[in-house]
This record gives sequence, C-alpha cells and structure tokens, in this order.
Amino acid sequence: MLGWPLIVLRIVALLVSLILAVGAYYVFALFTRHNPAPPLFLRTVGAIAGLRLRVKGTLPGRGETAIFLSNHMSWLDIPALAGVSGCAFVAHDGLSVFPPLRRLCEMNDTVFIARHDRRSVAQQAKQVRDALDETGCLTLFPEGTTSDGRGLLPFKSSLLSPLESDLAHVAIHPVWLDYGPQPEKVAWVGDEPGLGNALRILARWRPIPVTIHVLPALTRAERTSRKSIAQAARSHIAAVSGGVE
Repeated sequence: MLGWPLIVLRIVALLVSLILAVGAYYVFALFTRHNPAPPLFLRTVGAIAGLRLRVKGTLPGRGETAIFLSNHMSWLDIPALAGVSGCAFVAHDGLSVFPPLRRLCEMNDTVFIARHDRRSVAQQAKQVRDALDETGCLTLFPEGTTSDGRGLLPFKSSLLSPLESDLAHVAIHPVWLDYGPQPEKVAWVGDEPGLGNALRILARWRPIPVTIHVLPALTRAERTSRKSIAQAARSHIAAVSGGVE
C-alpha cells in the first residue's frame, strides 16, 4: 500500500519546491518583470502530483496576449494551465483573506475579484491589464466553482465584468480541461474538504492525464458583451467536449 508513504514523499517534495521557488522569485525580481519562478513552481507542483500534460490547439506565442475561459474541476487545473502557458489567474477575493496564501497568489499576478462589488470593476479591469502585461496570459473560470467533469455548469457573466474594458486587442480562447473518461476521480466537488481532496490526489500512484484543449479565439461578433462572451465560450467548450450541457 503506497498511500501514506507516497503522500509524505510528495508533501516533502512540494515544501522543498516552494522554498526554492520563493527564493528564486526574489532573485529573478531583481532582473526582470517577467518572473519565471511562479509558473515553473506550478508546473513542478503538477508533476509532483502526477499530472501528465498534453496540449491540443495553439498556445499564445511570445509577445502575444490572451485570456483563457476554462471549465473548472480541481485545484489541479491551476498547475496544469500555468505549467503549459505561464498564465496568471482570476480568483474570488475570499482567497485573499489568508495573508501567506494571498502573497503566493500575488507572486503569480493573481487578480482578486469582489463578485458583488460593482464599484471595483474599474480597478479589477486595471488589474487584468496589468496581469496581462506581466504574464501575457490570464485564466478565468466562469463557472465560479468546480464541477464533476461530467457536464458544464452555467457560465456566470458577472465574473467577466473586467473583460468589458478596452481589451479588443486581446484574444479570448475557450479552454477545455479533459481529465479522461473518469473525471470524478480527481474532481473536487460537494462537501469534500479541500485537505481531503488534496490527500486523495497525492495518494494516487497512477499518473493523471489531462489534455488541455485551447480552442480558437472568439470572434468579434461573439464579444459584444460579457453575456455574449460567456455564452459563446460555454457553447464552444460544450461542442468539443462531446456536447456536455
């Protein structure tokens, strides 16, 4: 039985990686705005957890900017996407109340969204532009929570409010994260505690394959409002994932 020994080994590896990444972050910060430490750390987290990444579609090239609108199943989505694209993320502001976690998120240029505070939309839009300037790529999870991977939850257009600013030059790509025929084995849903889910993932000895489908960018006609963006992105993901609705 590999369970607990494997968990302990992986936790030690994660802690060592975190210490090295934080040190590297501050060293790189002396020389460059585009700090490679956070995406490298997140890619390492994915590898330690057992992720085996494959990309279908075209990732943004050097000098290009893009926004990803992705389905959301697990905390593994973050190291998967950051590992292949170096993207930053949009997260709800509840994650920012714990100072150490907030600092780690800020190192990766996370944009915190106050979902029910419309007064902060202008500030959030500026944060989106700043994050794109820093990383070139930003990911949002419009479902607003995780699903079991068997279907798509409604895309909440309110989460896309910062995209209504002057971002016409930025490509918006729907992204489908495909964990294979049994996504429920990695999904974090329902009443399962976060720690319990993490331990369940870290106890797995089998690799976790995930295919990241980067779909074509939305057309100008599909980007007339945040509601049209949400509807179009969800429709494209539903089509490529086998029509899950």
